[in-house]
Amino acid sequence: MVKRLALSVLLLAIMGNLAGTSSARASFQGNLTVEIDGLKNTEGQVCVSIFANSQGFPNKSDRVLKRQCTKITDTSLTVTFEKLQAGSYAVAVNHDQNQDQILNRNNLGMPIEGFGFSRNPEVRTSPPPFRDAAFLLAGPNTVIKIRLKYL
Repeated sequence: MVKRLALSVLLLAIMGNLAGTSSARASFQGNLTVEIDGLKNTEGQVCVSIFANSQGFPNKSDRVLKRQCTKITDTSLTVTFEKLQAGSYAVAVNHDQNQDQILNRNNLGMPIEGFGFSRNPEVRTSPPPFRDAAFLLAGPNTVIKIRLKYL
């Protein structure tokens, strides 16, 4: 009986500590720096979209958590997002050469502009699932590198 009571108290203490840790994590805010390279030219802009879950990833603009489009000045560039909550995210990038803020495709549905994803997953016949591009933002400054692909 005493052992059960001690075990119950220990479990409650551990659960209390975990709850405190998770609430501290929920209030954490950090910065995400996205380093992009592999641009084939300096025409147009690069648009970087952050998704917080699989819904809409990677091309539904109404599901984007944050988005920035930046004019291109070199074949590599850096975009920073500030004050993101700790958590799992995935990033989609496109080289928007005609500045219409969408990834243009040919008649077969293949992208005609450069694109890339966080964690640089292999892309075959369709965009990667969220889980293949997802990463954890858990520190004050997280840096990811994305290499653009052109078909």
